[in-house]
Amino acid sequence: MVAVAHGSRDPRAAATVAALLDAVRARRPDVPVHASFLDHAPPAPDRVLDGLARDGADEAVVLPLLLTAAYHSKTDIPGVLNRVRALHPRLRLRTAGTLGPDPLLIDALERRLSGAGVEVGDPDTAVVLVSAGSSDPAANAVIARLAREWRARGWRGVVPAYASATRPRPAEAVAALLDAGVPRVAVASYFLAPGYFADKVRAETLAAGAAAVSPALGAAPEVADLVVRRYTEALETARTAVAG
Repeated sequence: MVAVAHGSRDPRAAATVAALLDAVRARRPDVPVHASFLDHAPPAPDRVLDGLARDGADEAVVLPLLLTAAYHSKTDIPGVLNRVRALHPRLRLRTAGTLGPDPLLIDALERRLSGAGVEVGDPDTAVVLVSAGSSDPAANAVIARLAREWRARGWRGVVPAYASATRPRPAEAVAALLDAGVPRVAVASYFLAPGYFADKVRAETLAAGAAAVSPALGAAPEVADLVVRRYTEALETARTAVAG
């Protein structure tokens, strides 16, 4: 497995990815697991795959550690695979799906909110679900749909917000809910790892009146379980294609 994370200049991000992949290795000790990053941190996925091919590997599953399907999964990772295939045509590359959307991520979000002191499903608490935001409208629509689905778990409401690229911004969403008379607003951070966006969202939403802000999902057990599931799905899809 070659896990591909976004990458960040913040060293906490790489440490978080390392902790998540340690949890994955504990679940699948039979699978060699390698970390890679699209930007800002080494090693690049091209380099990892090139090294595996030179060491004699004949197959690899490339698994995006991305919470939504957007530019990185639709453009960057396919570009990596095309370059590697040109260099190593005998290396069979399987691509797993992005981590989200998935109900396990809602479970992980609730775990992180609970750890921040929020009663899960509290009918007096509304949640602002914050993602990084994307220039891809389909990716933002996934977050909006996730928010709608999450409301059914008992919350006063769940609304989407985006740290960049589109609106509403997280602080705007918090203020709007409080202005509407919601007794308590919690912010759920839909980020895999800590970094610039997570820090900015925390500071701005607390200033806007949020009662609590959850940390990044990181190595939550549900996220590790989901990585293993995506890896298994990729292999099963490949076997089905061969059998067909």
